[in-house]
Amino acid sequence: FTGVNGGSELMTGFAQNAVLSVAGTIIDGVKSGAIKRFYLVGGCDGAKPGRNYYTDFVKNSPKDSIVLTLGCGKYRFNDLNIGQIGGIPRLIDMGQCNDAYSAIQVALALAKAFNCGVNDLPLSLVLSWYEQKAVCILLTLLSLGIKNIYLGPSLPAFISPNVLGKLVEAFNIKPISTPEADMKAIAAGK
Repeated sequence: FTGVNGGSELMTGFAQNAVLSVAGTIIDGVKSGAIKRFYLVGGCDGAKPGRNYYTDFVKNSPKDSIVLTLGCGKYRFNDLNIGQIGGIPRLIDMGQCNDAYSAIQVALALAKAFNCGVNDLPLSLVLSWYEQKAVCILLTLLSLGIKNIYLGPSLPAFISPNVLGKLVEAFNIKPISTPEADMKAIAAGK
């Protein structure tokens, strides 16, 4: 069998304990400059047009970055072979939406290792929304003070222009645009 992108192998099983067991290698990779950024690309999938954004985003991720993923949105790109950095796969499947806790724990551990806050890490969150679980995950991230989240392919219906304005003001939430434009904005620190 092949995946959506023609890949025939999937690597899974990277819950927090597996990722944290190689934390030393990851930290060394960041310190040496081999790893410059982490992307968490995850969330829901659906039939609505525009969800190929996430496949294109992962395909175009810089070679010096690690892509963490979770949720059913990953099935659009989890068969891609985007290589390794120092023996660590560049695409790390952390599980389903319910495993967002693992991703949060990894982010907290990295922040502790680098003596900074999660928002100070070279970490960008690019989330796809479709159902209630994703809303719970978004609310969890916001309650933890996580900022600079890219959200799409469309915004949830309950995010009115006024609510979006408040979320942008307080958390710098951004609707996705194109993978290229968003990648460029992330690289520029926006």
